[in-house]
Amino acid sequence: MRKMKNVKLLAAMVIMSGLVAGAAIAADSPVTGIMITPDQLTWKASPRVVGLENADMVGNSSKDGAYVYRVKFPANYKMEAHSHPEDRNYTIISGTWNVGWGEKFDAAKLKALPPGSFYTEPGNVPHFLLAGDEPVVVQISGTGPSGVKYVDPANAPTK
Repeated sequence: MRKMKNVKLLAAMVIMSGLVAGAAIAADSPVTGIMITPDQLTWKASPRVVGLENADMVGNSSKDGAYVYRVKFPANYKMEAHSHPEDRNYTIISGTWNVGWGEKFDAAKLKALPPGSFYTEPGNVPHFLLAGDEPVVVQISGTGPSGVKYVDPANAPTK
């Protein structure tokens, strides 16, 4: 009987120490989730596309696994037809984002997406983009590794 009480006491101590340790874990841990306010984003030059800025939020799009990041596009930024190897989800945070499908930029095929809009891009499907008259911020999520392949490599803005 005494042995059983000691086991229960030990179990309670282990549980309590786990709760205390859990409370000490930072708010942005895998246990509690991640919370990011706009002023906490760290913007850096895009590693893939000249003229853009990225802010990583979750994961790394160049590696295996889930990722979420934001991209800033300057006003009137035009991106020629390209594709990505993975399926992607986009949310327009600010500005007007114009997207069209096809292997060649065609302004007649663009659809204007205002802030709050959402769309998906299937992997390996060519599309093209045009930022509106003001800068645009989009949030992108998917499962990496990611990449960019231009229909016409001469159009790659990294050149």
